[in-house]
Amino acid sequence: MASAAVTGIGDRPALPAHLPADWRDLLALTKPRVLTLVVFTGLCGLLVAPGHLHPVLAFTAILCITLGAGAAGALNQWYEADRDALMKRTARRPLPDGRMHKQTALHFGVGLGVFSVLLMGVATNWLAAAILAVSILFYVVVYTIWLKPRTAQNIVIGGAAGAFPPLIGWAAVTGDVAALPIALFALIFFWTPPHFWALSLFVRMDYANAGIPMLPVVAGEVATRRQILLYTAIMGVAALAPVLLQLTGPIYGLTALVGTAIFAVMALQVSFHRESDPARMKPEKRLFKYSILYLFLLFGAVVVDRWMLPV
Repeated sequence: MASAAVTGIGDRPALPAHLPADWRDLLALTKPRVLTLVVFTGLCGLLVAPGHLHPVLAFTAILCITLGAGAAGALNQWYEADRDALMKRTARRPLPDGRMHKQTALHFGVGLGVFSVLLMGVATNWLAAAILAVSILFYVVVYTIWLKPRTAQNIVIGGAAGAFPPLIGWAAVTGDVAALPIALFALIFFWTPPHFWALSLFVRMDYANAGIPMLPVVAGEVATRRQILLYTAIMGVAALAPVLLQLTGPIYGLTALVGTAIFAVMALQVSFHRESDPARMKPEKRLFKYSILYLFLLFGAVVVDRWMLPV
């Protein structure tokens, strides 16, 4: 079994001496690249919600989603600093690189999270604030602390952490939760496994060295490629559900159909890939990059669809 490749993390390298941190290190703690997609899906949830929110309050709601997601990223890096030091992909982050004390990251993450939830509650409503709080705690406690170091299903269950923003954006406007934001939550939830398993295929040794039981490490690449194809099929159903349930119109429907078909072709290429020319980009890398664009396209289409052709 490939699970033997999972190594213990008892012999972790000592983190280097701490250097003075600056604002760029604090920004890096929030995982800015991840924030882009989180903020966009939250914004789309807000824009398609019925009703009206004053522009200042709408901006505040998106700011709160941004700060909350940043807090979750900071607390994730605080908890995983020693593991990050073992992976090439993360070794240059502020904590493993010794540019910041762990206590600074902890205080920053907790402070940012508490502030974002309180501000959301005061500026919009406490349902949106509660969902934001749940999303932060889910990512930090359920995914980072509990699931990620213990099970290869970490991404399957933990995918819920990144699926909350549309619910939060919608709730900020309406004060409730409805079928469309739930459908968008499901889309992100089922999109997450093929997205992250594609990534884990080409950074598998990083996860193995850090003792993280990602699917390619414990089950092998062949099983992972099959699972990517399986979850792509499930994701496809979730992607088409909004139009099938008449929650959106033809603009979203066409975008989802074409975009998902391209995703499925790429997933098939990943599933049946065998090593060939090492100079060519592997299909899992192509799928990973496209999967990000895919979510941007579908959520953008929801907004265009709802604004141009209200259902």
